[in-house]
Amino acid sequence: MITVATWNVLHRVHAENWGEDVVARWPDESERVAAVAERLARRTEQVIALQEVSGDQLAALRDALPGRTVHALRYPRVPAPRHGTCALRAPEEYLVLLADGPSRQVGAAAFEDDPGKGALAVETAGALVVATHVSGDRRRTRQLARLAELAAPAPGRPAILLGDFNADRGVVAAALGTGFDVADLPPDALPTRPPTPGSTAQWIDHVVVRGGGTSSAAVEDAGGLSDHNLLRADVRR
Repeated sequence: MITVATWNVLHRVHAENWGEDVVARWPDESERVAAVAERLARRTEQVIALQEVSGDQLAALRDALPGRTVHALRYPRVPAPRHGTCALRAPEEYLVLLADGPSRQVGAAAFEDDPGKGALAVETAGALVVATHVSGDRRRTRQLARLAELAAPAPGRPAILLGDFNADRGVVAAALGTGFDVADLPPDALPTRPPTPGSTAQWIDHVVVRGGGTSSAAVEDAGGLSDHNLLRADVRR
């Protein structure tokens, strides 16, 4: 069994551009960055995928998690503030995968049609793990097809997709096709993206397995640190 988690930690520039509640809750971004790193340092999952990681957040993760390998894909796009200046020292954006134990990065690239979304592939714990962040528009179809290719079956090695898919379970399962198990949450599960005054609750972050299955999937309250909650699950080989 492999324990996994995925969490969109919300890049500060995106939070400010979209008027997220996080900005008011955490006016000092350095304090939020430290709190996110501290929370992740307490996690026990073997593999954790993170989306919307700023350069400041990445540096804090490296300092707070010395026992883990931090794999990172830097996107070609750097988020730009729509109003005023950026509170970050390093505003670039990353897709990150934290691995506990031996690991080897085998691929990393932004999607061809979106320089701010992509996939990061790492071999660890006897599995191929792909961290991803998928676009929320029609580009999603091509990107999910690419993820299905990356998760091609290999004898005795499951493939695990972790990330923010910007789509519900049914859409992701249909696009990926047969052979993929998208973790099913209990009926009373928290949304992975809580509702806001301008949006409804969404379940758009997923754990997907090819060549295995999932169990004990659950959503944990992020406590206002991000506009997404954390999703965890156990992966059966």
